[in-house]
Amino acid sequence: MKILAIDSTATSMSVCLTENEHLLSLHVANTGLTHSETLLPAIEHILAQTGCTVSDIDLFAFTAGPGSFTGVRIGAATVKGLALGKNKPCAEVSTLEALAYNLIGFDGIVCPVMNARRSQVYTATFSVKDGILTRLTPDRAIAITELEEDLIKMNPERLYLCGDGYDITANGFNTIKPNSTPELLRYTNAHSVAVCAKKAYENGETKDDNSISPTYLRPSQAERERNEKKV
Repeated sequence: MKILAIDSTATSMSVCLTENEHLLSLHVANTGLTHSETLLPAIEHILAQTGCTVSDIDLFAFTAGPGSFTGVRIGAATVKGLALGKNKPCAEVSTLEALAYNLIGFDGIVCPVMNARRSQVYTATFSVKDGILTRLTPDRAIAITELEEDLIKMNPERLYLCGDGYDITANGFNTIKPNSTPELLRYTNAHSVAVCAKKAYENGETKDDNSISPTYLRPSQAERERNEKKV
């Protein structure tokens, strides 16, 4: 099964092509350019590099959120366009779960964090033991102080952070001192998205191109400002 997986929800962008879980090609960019500029060229490069076409793809996967509102929409729209009329399954993957999977080799508590602004992070908590990832909390948007309170209650022996909120979260903690996470594993990685998507496919959790949609944990800034004016 060939899986084309993309992530455009954070500051970095990543695309990969796998044969099941075997990595064929991976592209990661953290250049500051917009994903609308980098995503499609990266997909075209990977397909050309592997000698594949869009029609060869068996499963389309993308991170459906949480994350940047624009980035989430770009990812969903790109997959919709690629899968259109091909009758191929599509997998929506939690950005936070994919980030956590980066640390599948590190036993302990893994806490992906994405900068949600306003002193908040998008986050979830996972346990990793002997290469098995177990979700402990749902995806949510909470204050860094609240996240630290929850983690203190868990009293983890080893705690690893990852995601583009790594620095603001680690510096925002007053009591907890997370273990250091290698920088390469802090960023989104489309190979992790592909692995999560394959599991979703095996569990019958895929959709068609008409049914996929982004996942937002809170209203966009424009929506918040519009609601505030109504009050």
